[in-house]
Amino acid sequence: MYLEESNFNLLLEQNMIRIRYEQKLKPPKIPVGNLKRDLPIHLFLIFLAVLTVVSLGLLDADWHKLIQRFPRLGKVFLDMAHFSTERFSLTLLTFTETVTVAALALIYSLVLGLALGALAADNISPWKPLSPIIKSFLAFIRAVPTPVWVLLVLASMGFGMASGIVGLSFHATAFFGMVFAQLFEEVPDEAIEAVRAAGANRVQVFFGAVLPSSLSGIIAWTALRFETNYQEAAILGMVGAGGIGYTIMAAMNSYRLGRAGLAVLIVFIFALGIELFSTYIKGRVKV
Repeated sequence: MYLEESNFNLLLEQNMIRIRYEQKLKPPKIPVGNLKRDLPIHLFLIFLAVLTVVSLGLLDADWHKLIQRFPRLGKVFLDMAHFSTERFSLTLLTFTETVTVAALALIYSLVLGLALGALAADNISPWKPLSPIIKSFLAFIRAVPTPVWVLLVLASMGFGMASGIVGLSFHATAFFGMVFAQLFEEVPDEAIEAVRAAGANRVQVFFGAVLPSSLSGIIAWTALRFETNYQEAAILGMVGAGGIGYTIMAAMNSYRLGRAGLAVLIVFIFALGIELFSTYIKGRVKV
């Protein structure tokens, strides 16, 4: 009897020790609701709600007329689906202009972005105060939308593809400069110091250590930016910068919806091709 009671007490003690041990292993509870922690999120959501209400008030839209005319949108799409090859050669010419603007702006901005990114990176900048100055300058350029830059260039250079290339290059250069500066700053200091210890100068350090280490990121961001350049170049034709955007706008204004629909289809097919190619490049870069 005494032996059975001792075994029971021993088993009970072992179970109590195991329960205490398991309680210690349980992860601490994370508070789901924390007003102090979530205050910035609540303020941001309130700001968005107020901004939405104010914007709708300033819009002064005739919602009754908008709802009545909404079914006509389907008819417009149906008319655009009746593709017309009227002045098809001009449509192809303006499409070629759009691709040319996007490609040339990409090349120019890529070269300038590499130079500015190297000067803006903290770890390789030749003068430390130069890095925040260039980053602030690039942030200012990026803050101005691309159509605004194109309109500014149009005012000085006139209508045409050249204005579209220069205007598009402003924003793309700022984009590349900021992105490349971050890529260069992620290069390990050990790799840079190893090349410097071998007697390399700043240019040799950049091309021998920094650029090869960042090459995969540069390729991925370049593919993504070409897609963005093409989308913006297709729209910039509507403001006089050349390209298929002008063809679409002219066809819509003259109610030649079949011609406009064919132009939109060409834009869509090429954009889809860029997207697939960009995805393939990113996959290869990751591998």
